[in-house]
Amino acid sequence: MVDKSVMARQFIEAIPHAKALGLKLKDIGDGMAVIAMPYDEKLIGDPKTGVIHGGAVSTVMDTCCGAAVMSHKDAPGGTATIDLRIDYMRAATPGQTIVTTATCYHITRNVAFVRAVAVDDDADNPVATAAGSFTVEAMF
Repeated sequence: MVDKSVMARQFIEAIPHAKALGLKLKDIGDGMAVIAMPYDEKLIGDPKTGVIHGGAVSTVMDTCCGAAVMSHKDAPGGTATIDLRIDYMRAATPGQTIVTTATCYHITRNVAFVRAVAVDDDADNPVATAAGSFTVEAMF
C-alpha cells in the first residue's frame, strides 16, 4: 500500500516553484498539511514596506491545499486546483515566516473541498484564509 503522506511530500518537494519560494513541508497526513514559507527579500512585493507579494502567499496556500487533498484517506491519487478563493486579511509582517495550514474536509468521487489559513508570528490574526475545490484523480 502506498503511503499517501510520503507520496504527497515527495510531490511537493519536487515542484520547482515550491523550491524557488523556499517552501518547507512541516507536517502532512490524514487530509491535513502545514507548509512554511520563510521570509526572503526576493519575495518582496513592495520594496517600500518589505511586505511579501500576494502571489507568493497564494502559491503557498494553493500548494498546501493540494498537499492536504493528496494526504486524505479517500483521495486515490493526484489533484489539481479547480477553484481557490483567497481572502487577504492583512499584510504579512516583514521578516516573519508565513505558515499555512490546510484541511481537506470533504471528498466526493470527483472533487475535494479544502480550507486553509496563513499566519505569521501573530497566529491569532491571519494573513489570509482560503477555501477551494480540487480534482480527485485516480493513480496511474
